[in-house]
Amino acid sequence: MKVASGQPWWRALLTTALALAGALAAWQLLTATWGVISPARFPPPLEAYGALRQIVLDGYSNGRLHDHVLRSVVLVTMGFVVASAAGVALGLAMGASRVVEAVANPVFLLLRPIPPLAWIPLAIVWLGLGDAAKMMVIFMAAFVPSVINSYTGVRQIERPIFEAAAMLDARGVRYWREVLVPGALPSIFTGLRLSLQASWTTLVAAELVGAIAGLGTILNQAAQDIYPGMIVVGMASVALCGWIMTQGLGWIERRAMPWRVVH
Repeated sequence: MKVASGQPWWRALLTTALALAGALAAWQLLTATWGVISPARFPPPLEAYGALRQIVLDGYSNGRLHDHVLRSVVLVTMGFVVASAAGVALGLAMGASRVVEAVANPVFLLLRPIPPLAWIPLAIVWLGLGDAAKMMVIFMAAFVPSVINSYTGVRQIERPIFEAAAMLDARGVRYWREVLVPGALPSIFTGLRLSLQASWTTLVAAELVGAIAGLGTILNQAAQDIYPGMIVVGMASVALCGWIMTQGLGWIERRAMPWRVVH
């Protein structure tokens, strides 16, 4: 079995392990050994490890690490799924129908330039400081890439495919299932990856204000405590969670489009 790049899986795994080991060695040398970077600005590996042990065993900022991770992952998943479902449906409809595009596109173009973080004050006013406000902000962040890429995917389908569908009298559900969705699928998954990335970025920012627990709360509290080791733990946790969810989305993509997988 080979990975998508054609490289054997064990060689890709070895390359990743060597890269991580090299980064860890450079981190140790630049901070603890040579002192090029002050520990007050960026912690050495042992200090970050101590912060990791603290939050895993004793807890930090109203919870242990798994509590914070679970809360953030649930919020991201719920916001991402709802936003992606709505965004993909709207993008496909806009791409397939000039009428839907004429009605929805002006409103979408008005909302599109607004940064997701700009919705935080309004979300707090409407929904308070609870999870609903954070989900609203995540929705606004993930919705736009899904719409744009789904719409683009439909418009990039070649004309002969539409002509063949008309000749075979493909209509209604069959038209969507056999023509629109398969043709736009590569672009749809591109939008989903962008939406997932935007969801994590927005969640961490939203959790900086008024959150009881979550990875953003760790970062906020560690910044107030001037605790660089815990800041690194929070950042690494966000990166790892985002990477795992991205890999999961990639697994779904490979199952949905097996013709794109290199064996």
